Amino acid sequence: MSKRWLLLTIASLLVLTGCALVSGTARILHTVISITPTPTLVPTPTTAPVTSGVVDTEEQIIINVYKKAAPSVVNITTRILQWDFFFGVYPEEGAGSGFVYDKEGHIVTNYHVIEGAQSIEVSLGEDIVVPAKVVGADPPNDLAVLKVEVPPDKLVPVELGSSSNLQVGQRAIAIGNPFGRFERTLTVGVISALNRTLKLEGGRMIRHLIQTDAAINPGNSGGPLLDSHGRVIGVNTAIVSPSRASAGVGFAIPVDTVKRVVPELIAYGRYRHPWLGILGYSITPGFAKRLGLPVEEGILVAKVYRNSPAAKAGIRGARKELIIGNRTVLVGGDIITAIDGHPLKSVDELDAYLEDNTRVGQEVELELIRRGKTIKIKAVLEEEPRQ
Repeated sequence: MSKRWLLLTIASLLVLTGCALVSGTARILHTVISITPTPTLVPTPTTAPVTSGVVDTEEQIIINVYKKAAPSVVNITTRILQWDFFFGVYPEEGAGSGFVYDKEGHIVTNYHVIEGAQSIEVSLGEDIVVPAKVVGADPPNDLAVLKVEVPPDKLVPVELGSSSNLQVGQRAIAIGNPFGRFERTLTVGVISALNRTLKLEGGRMIRHLIQTDAAINPGNSGGPLLDSHGRVIGVNTAIVSPSRASAGVGFAIPVDTVKRVVPELIAYGRYRHPWLGILGYSITPGFAKRLGLPVEEGILVAKVYRNSPAAKAGIRGARKELIIGNRTVLVGGDIITAIDGHPLKSVDELDAYLEDNTRVGQEVELELIRRGKTIKIKAVLEEEPRQ
């Protein structure tokens, strides 16, 4: 083998190895790196110029989302007066996030961000810090609306998307103010699950939550969860973490709930929750067998509130008590099996249907079993009494 042939062979192997490394890097970084070939060693037919300057598409999507949505995200600072036995009353600061809802200065955030606050300030960036007042709040859905007096040209409202057609695996982008210190921080993840339910203090449930692994930390509460087009799909509200920092399990209130609740908070200062006015037991096969009930699913009405929609419609509660084990059960009332044609398995399903599908003043049709016979009764829903 001649010395010239040996040199050509070694040079060709080096160039091929370099191409393999460039190809591998391109797959990981989604960029293309340009290399100047050595024309004196590599035959022309085996070389192909690599185009430089190709933009990473996914990276650009996230950059565009941030440019579009970040100006809408605000930092919220609250001051709450606390009582200490030794030092008396002292102020304590809290922090959260929110987003601009409209040009009138309405800001959407979580209720728990502003709960109990004596004063609230909103930072819009560019050294614009203004006081805010609470327009309305809905603790059961953990939503609140603030109002700031700012010129409309300083406000950039978000674009609201939809949460009805979300899919697990879809990109999820969060923007907020983690720990109240790092304004407009962006984190990226995916939708990990849909229709999660969390139980709040007091026993109320938040339903249909979006679960995401986009990093959410204290201070992110009230900030937007966004899709790839920069549209709001949820309001970041909670995390599950033993350390109180992001563990990849975060939750957001779906934007369809925001669309339903926020206009009423602006109009009335509260969300008017539809109310039927009963207390009852969720029927299970075992429960039905022990009481000799005619169905294995539904709601056994135990109590009907006086002057409630249920009472006005003629729904009947329990007539006697039974001791089952160490438990007293009220029995003899109507059994609700369906509402507006939708079968009901439990009290929770009835509550969810009323919350998600009805409004105050709406008439609903209830299917009941009374003394072994199936009947239908109509009731006009009223606003749930405020405690």
